[in-house]
Amino acid sequence: MEKEIVKEYTKGDFTVIWKPKKCIHAEICWKTLPEVYDPKGKPWIKPENASVDALKSQISKCPSGALSYHIK
Repeated sequence: MEKEIVKEYTKGDFTVIWKPKKCIHAEICWKTLPEVYDPKGKPWIKPENASVDALKSQISKCPSGALSYHIK
């Protein structure tokens, strides 16, 4: 079985988790928070560019579940 790729992007105690295989490219993330999500950027997710509340709100709208988060 192929190992699932999981990428983590951390801002303090808050970590955005992205599972690329689940992503359906709905574009809600970068249309909602373009200062955080840049599909052409490296890294493409920069959680330091938004508040934790803004990140939580946007992540909750991800239709595929590819984006999630955890707090230490």
